[in-house]
Amino acid sequence: MANINFNFKTNYTVSSKIEPFYKGGKVQVSKDEKYIFCTCGSRVNVLEISTGKIIHSVEHDDQEDITSFALSCDDEVLVTASRALLLKQWDWRQAQCTRSWKAIHTVPIASMTFDTTSTLLATGGCDGTIKLWDIVKQYCTHNLKGSSGVVHLVYFHPDIDRLQLFSSSLDCGIRVWDLRTSRCVCVLQSHYSAVTCLSFSPDGDTMISSGRDKICTVWDLKSQTAKRTVPVYEALEGVLILPAKKDLSQIGVKTKDLHFITAGSKGVLRVWEASTGRCVYIQPLHSTLSPPSEHEEEEKDDDPRSLTYLLELPASDRLATVTAEHNIVFYKLPALSTQQQFVGYNDEVLDVKFLGKNDSHIVVATNSCQLKVFELLTNSCQILYGHTDTILSLDVFKKGFVFASCAKDRSVRVWHMDGDSGQVRCAAHGSSHTNAVGSITCSRMKASFIVSGSQDCTVKVWDLPADLSTTDVHQLTARVTEKAHDKDVNSLAVSPNDKLLASGSQDRTAKLWSLSGEGGLGLLGVLRGHKRGIWAVCFSPVDQVLATSSADGTSKLWGLQDFSCLKTFEGHDASVLKAIFVSRGTQLLSSGSDGLVKLWTIKTNECVKTLDAHQDKVWGLHGSRKDDKMVTGSADSNIIVWMDVTEAELAEEQAKQEDQIMKQQELSNLLHEKKYLKALGLAISLDQPHTVLSVIKAIRQVEDWHELLEKTVMKLRPDQKESLLRYCSVWNTNAKNCLDAQAVLRVLLTHLPPEEMLQYQGARTHLEALIPYTERHMQRIGRLLQASMFLNYMWQKIRVAGAPSSMDQDQDMDTAPLGSETVFMIDKGQNKEDADDSEHEEDGAAKETKEEDDSGDDEVSATKKATANGKHPAESSEESSEEEDDKAHEMTVKAVKRLTTSSLPQCTTLTS
Repeated sequence: MANINFNFKTNYTVSSKIEPFYKGGKVQVSKDEKYIFCTCGSRVNVLEISTGKIIHSVEHDDQEDITSFALSCDDEVLVTASRALLLKQWDWRQAQCTRSWKAIHTVPIASMTFDTTSTLLATGGCDGTIKLWDIVKQYCTHNLKGSSGVVHLVYFHPDIDRLQLFSSSLDCGIRVWDLRTSRCVCVLQSHYSAVTCLSFSPDGDTMISSGRDKICTVWDLKSQTAKRTVPVYEALEGVLILPAKKDLSQIGVKTKDLHFITAGSKGVLRVWEASTGRCVYIQPLHSTLSPPSEHEEEEKDDDPRSLTYLLELPASDRLATVTAEHNIVFYKLPALSTQQQFVGYNDEVLDVKFLGKNDSHIVVATNSCQLKVFELLTNSCQILYGHTDTILSLDVFKKGFVFASCAKDRSVRVWHMDGDSGQVRCAAHGSSHTNAVGSITCSRMKASFIVSGSQDCTVKVWDLPADLSTTDVHQLTARVTEKAHDKDVNSLAVSPNDKLLASGSQDRTAKLWSLSGEGGLGLLGVLRGHKRGIWAVCFSPVDQVLATSSADGTSKLWGLQDFSCLKTFEGHDASVLKAIFVSRGTQLLSSGSDGLVKLWTIKTNECVKTLDAHQDKVWGLHGSRKDDKMVTGSADSNIIVWMDVTEAELAEEQAKQEDQIMKQQELSNLLHEKKYLKALGLAISLDQPHTVLSVIKAIRQVEDWHELLEKTVMKLRPDQKESLLRYCSVWNTNAKNCLDAQAVLRVLLTHLPPEEMLQYQGARTHLEALIPYTERHMQRIGRLLQASMFLNYMWQKIRVAGAPSSMDQDQDMDTAPLGSETVFMIDKGQNKEDADDSEHEEDGAAKETKEEDDSGDDEVSATKKATANGKHPAESSEESSEEEDDKAHEMTVKAVKRLTTSSLPQCTTLTS
């Protein structure tokens, strides 16, 4: 049992995170081709291509969306423009704004670009003007007017000696500006829709323009005329002239004539020969895709496969494209083979599972018809096409190389990952549901079958072919179909031995089915108890227990023998969307619509840890096969991989305790050896005020402690003195420790100049806190002194009443508090006379007492003493002693009354 407790998990920490870094807008690659710059709302994120991690991010203080940005050709200067009509210049490596100025444009800036020297910046505004800025000298050099509407395109001619700027606006013409004269030289008219991109030949004499009117135009810049118009039959967003000196025969470049490559709404790259206008190469579509028909293309302008940017990386012979779904894909020339893919925005994550050897990948279902497989090490992504509508659920087989998916397109698909290359392909496909398929689960023992649940209220069992590693896509047929529930089937789970099936539905029930029967699914029992629909069901890996989570905010454990509810876990504020077992079935992880992930210990019903890292519903939750990691996916587009840090935290805590014990032992040794300086320094380094106080008390026990304390404190470092001052302000609040605090303060205030003390962090606050408590201690000591003098006086008077020999001591008693006039001066003469009378009357009795009792106890009367000795004095002696006792008693009462009356006003005065 001790072993199980040791294996209980207590905490997870974020190991890695896949978050949105691009939500549409401009994308630019740095000159050294190491970084991608892309806009994401009010930020510009810098993504390192080799690792896929966001290494820098710049953001406007006003939280306004960034409308455009430009990176200089030398990769040194980044300039951003926001809706607040401000231009900001950044040192992007330090994420620091170095300069900010007003854009002068009356409306936001739509486009920006640098010239090749990185000194001139052109900005095109929505007000139809273009402004040029000298970044080095920091002033506006040109204000070009004449464009109609939004200037969405600005390009400098690559030959800076020509000093030409090209721009395009809503009139679909391409304006050529001479920067020497600030005039428009000509307007190149060819397009009938927005011009999206320009590309220049190496000699600078030829330019190709692309537009959404489905044509490309080849321009002769010397004569400023159109050489050729090439119909491309798709709305284009990007065009690039291919380098002439490289062998690109694999993509159809057979001659030395000018060739260019286009990217547009069809989602494929195509290579064209400029001289003939002929398409010489079309990038092959993914095997699961078919090209859209003309009718589909007209109806679906927002096709997720369409390309929005085409970027050139000449140093590494690569091209990069940006898709409408915010994916960035890198292709290697000359074969245009896919090299890397990054997903800029995942939208709502609906499910996520670990995949591959040692859980090196994750497969993600987003609010999309595409599956995304991420490599956790590099964040590089494979995008899997096949489904035609939103994918709703995923499940992975035991070995981690085969997984299944289901979608709104009423189909299920089985995918296979190659163990060596990591490439994933579709291995099987089946569709016979009549509505969206919302849940799917796989067999646990081996990859023999899958079970799907649909919004048509049915559950289907699909048998899989024996070999899924072949290149063929197998067609699946359902072996069993069963109407399982009255409403949507939200979740399915297969038991570890493949004999039982659990289903959870929107009808608020979970059902247990037998899979071993030949005739189909056999209903074993119904689990009722949830007040709202059930979102997830999960079998325990070791016990005959089923976990369910529901929209009523609870998770429940059910016994499979009698179908009774064993435990209920309450803690989420909203629907519990997923629940899984961890720690060999002894703990439960749940995720909810409140964005929280909770870790529960089943035995105690206790929530051990709440993980709060998501801002929206956590739809996806999955644990690794080694039980040391988990992954969560949320509607906030974030995917987080969590690492179990229980053992690490335990080891760290043990190391801290051992270190603490060693230091405590060392401290004890130092105190024993009376090495107070080292002991004090060690106690301060441990940040233990109580231990420091113990050292101070030990020092004050020494005979010459004043000098020793002074030497010890003054040898401390300034930071240690600062800590000591902080401790003193705390000690001074307690009457028990105030003397130690005051002793240390005396040393600090005596030997440290005020300027040095005020440099200590919080010194002024600590010193101010010392004043009221110090005043309170002074008042308390004053009152104590007065009370002690009163007690001293009473003690002297009692001795006077019992023994006349002590009379002289009363006269010599010092009763002056703090050097002031004695409080008891008023009654002293009267008391003296009473004492003299008493002395004469009791002289005889006192002498007899002294003779009979050698101890000389002045407080015992002669009568009592004689009785104690067994003697019987005469009657005259007895009467005499009784009278003397009465007189002594009366005298004491009078003295107390006079003392109280006379000293009260003076005590009040002293106290005030």
